[in-house]
Amino acid sequence: MTKAADRLKLVFCGTPQFAVPTLEALILAGHEIALVVSQPDRPVGRNRLLTAPPVKQAALAAGLAITQPEKIRNNPEFRAQLEAIAPDAIVVVAYGRIIPPWMLALPRLGCVNLHASLLPKYRGAAPIQWAIAMGDASTGNTTMLLDEGLDTGPILLQQSVAIGADQTAAELSSVLAKTGAPLVVETLAGLANGTIRPNTQNNDRATSARLLQREDGRIDFAGHTAKELYDRWRGFQPWPGAFTTIDAKKLIVHRMAIAHSSVSGQPALAEPGWILVEGGRLMAACAGNTWLEFREVQLEGKRRMTAAEFVRGNPLPAGARLG
Repeated sequence: MTKAADRLKLVFCGTPQFAVPTLEALILAGHEIALVVSQPDRPVGRNRLLTAPPVKQAALAAGLAITQPEKIRNNPEFRAQLEAIAPDAIVVVAYGRIIPPWMLALPRLGCVNLHASLLPKYRGAAPIQWAIAMGDASTGNTTMLLDEGLDTGPILLQQSVAIGADQTAAELSSVLAKTGAPLVVETLAGLANGTIRPNTQNNDRATSARLLQREDGRIDFAGHTAKELYDRWRGFQPWPGAFTTIDAKKLIVHRMAIAHSSVSGQPALAEPGWILVEGGRLMAACAGNTWLEFREVQLEGKRRMTAAEFVRGNPLPAGARLG
């Protein structure tokens, strides 16, 4: 619990579940959360039910004041609201809006951001997804002071986190959210007492973690090995996932694994996309004569099923190919 003399007046900006542990940690630390800023409620699910984002739900449960402006850059009412609060710091975690210059300059300690990578690696909207998709063995969290660039601000603190060999982006996101929360609390304390000095990022070492697109989920059997495709599938969970086509129909792959052991029907050198069915197992050849096993699939217009169920219901001719 923060001593009364070290208690800061904060504005917290965040939207998804990833930001909730940090908000809760700041409350537990005893800081004054004068205002929570989140994106507006959005339609969710098949029924398009208007749903409050997780940060709003957490803020309401804690009895905090909340606002959900549709825009913040040119919003006189919102600006006046923040200027009247005069926060010591603004904490930004996965808010989903670019912070305008007037807001960056407002708090005396600056706008502190939690970013889920070891900056300058993986600047951008999808750092967790790309770290896994690129086969990295570790990643981490960075706290930084926001500036007008995209994740280019000076670094405050960092922590490394190992990536499990079978860990998905959804699983890693939960880990990073929980480990990043106390890092933000520590960062604010260090800024307030002057023990943390911002360090300029090395732009020459920067890499991009661009926003994912639906087409990123398409399986390129010829362009990637089984390991690379498995890493992309892990990284692109829950969206855009992994999919291919068979007989011009979309085939979503819900679960897959690298087929390490050879099987009797495996040719010495198979063309990428070539299908092998043996004993209820469904395997596909990839680049470098490597193999993926599809364990759970969903054919366009059909329900999700195991590979064995799919093979029984969809006899595949010799020489059948995916993609």
